[in-house]
Amino acid sequence: MSLDRNALLARLDLQAQNAGACAEPQGWRGTGPTLASRNPSDESLIAEIATVTADDYDAVLESAVAAARAWREVPAPKRGEAVRRLGLLLREKKDALGTLIALENGKIKAEGDGEVQEMIDIADFAVGQARMLYGKTMHSERPGHRMYEQWHPLGVVGVITAFNFPVAVWAWNALLSAVCGNATVWKPSPKTPLAAIAVQQLCNRIIAELNLPPIFTLLIDSGRDAAARLAADPRVSLVSFTGSSAVGRQIAQVVAERFGRCLLECSGNNAIIVAADADLDLVIPAVVFGAVGTAGQRCTTTRRLLVHESIEPEVVRRLEAAYAQVPIGDPLEPSTLMGPLIDATAVAAFTRAVAEARAAGGTVVYGGNAKTGPGFFVEPTIVRNARNDWPVVQRETFAPILYVIRCGDLPEAISLHNAVPQGLSSAIFTRSLRDAEAFLSATGSDCGIANVNIGTSGAEIGGAFGGEKETGGGREAGSDAWQAYMRRQTSTINWSRELPLAQGIKFGGGSNAL
Repeated sequence: MSLDRNALLARLDLQAQNAGACAEPQGWRGTGPTLASRNPSDESLIAEIATVTADDYDAVLESAVAAARAWREVPAPKRGEAVRRLGLLLREKKDALGTLIALENGKIKAEGDGEVQEMIDIADFAVGQARMLYGKTMHSERPGHRMYEQWHPLGVVGVITAFNFPVAVWAWNALLSAVCGNATVWKPSPKTPLAAIAVQQLCNRIIAELNLPPIFTLLIDSGRDAAARLAADPRVSLVSFTGSSAVGRQIAQVVAERFGRCLLECSGNNAIIVAADADLDLVIPAVVFGAVGTAGQRCTTTRRLLVHESIEPEVVRRLEAAYAQVPIGDPLEPSTLMGPLIDATAVAAFTRAVAEARAAGGTVVYGGNAKTGPGFFVEPTIVRNARNDWPVVQRETFAPILYVIRCGDLPEAISLHNAVPQGLSSAIFTRSLRDAEAFLSATGSDCGIANVNIGTSGAEIGGAFGGEKETGGGREAGSDAWQAYMRRQTSTINWSRELPLAQGIKFGGGSNAL
């Protein structure tokens, strides 16, 4: 597909008008070395972006602290109006921003547009939430007293995002954070900096039009220095991190040492259980999208397929036929269903994982190869005869590799399902109400997300998103996830003329009465 990159950047208010130009919008400072944004489909340079120095970091944080102090004084419904206006602007820029995501990240255009739609959806959710930051009123045990709880802003929230969802995860955090009264500092992946800058430019427009304090700011760097600073900085009340469990563990330890708050969305190793009575007309498309979508680079990607032994041959046969129909190529071409991996490192990880699975005894029945030529393309891969306890199956490889594992009855399937360190998303395909309920019960899936007759990918923003175990325990987006961005305060008012103590305590008495 022919694309005028300069025109695209201009549509998103970016100042870089040619590859190699340096883009530096308001809302962030960058006086350090430049970082290249490249198209993973052909490895061409899209733009170069200035990165932050230590002085730039301090200037951004000082700005965020001042903004948070001013923003917390604004009534929550008026904060919601700012988010509403940003949501309208995202609607206007959806096509351009979705195209930029496909260009820089490599996910297909439909998924790029879908990511922007997630931003729009969470904006709508946050606007409503701005009028529903509810506390509770409790009955006091003391007469003439009223007791209630309320929620107050935290201050500065640091959001560290990964390349695979370069803008949506920021929105899940930042837009709720905004209606909760905080200023948000964003540290995006250095693999997708231009998409972050495009969003910052949209935020700048709303901030300028409504004369707001700089509640959204940005830190671009070429590695992890800015993330490490956010984790260690006592000015940052909450650090929301999305990425690997190994890095999440480091972030959590640093934040805990200073008694800060941490919200972790780390690795997933998601499985679908296919029961003997499953409707295969539902199973196959769900598995293909879950395993191949975003080239296997979602935290909710389907990585393990636990199939009842009686139908395993038929499931594999259908999957092979479906995989053969997946067009791979330019993500901006409407016919493409799978684009490239993000970079050469990801391709190397894919190659190592396939080799390890083969060495362990797995049979590659489809794919298994990296493609030659420009771009970071690989074949979607099915590994049959896999075992759940293989080290390669136990870890998350960010690539389109599906391990097919035979199993027997439901208790065995659930046991295998839960026998990995991660606990993000899960699914079962069955026609049995009993089996479905067993999977959703306390002794069933141990994941934060559990689905019946739908796949592991494609969470809606209305529900809280997150997982257990090495996934980190964080929750973002819907339900009561907003509470992570606020501090709870329990308040008691004595409107009587007495001073009764709690628990019926009498302090002093007789001549010693106070």
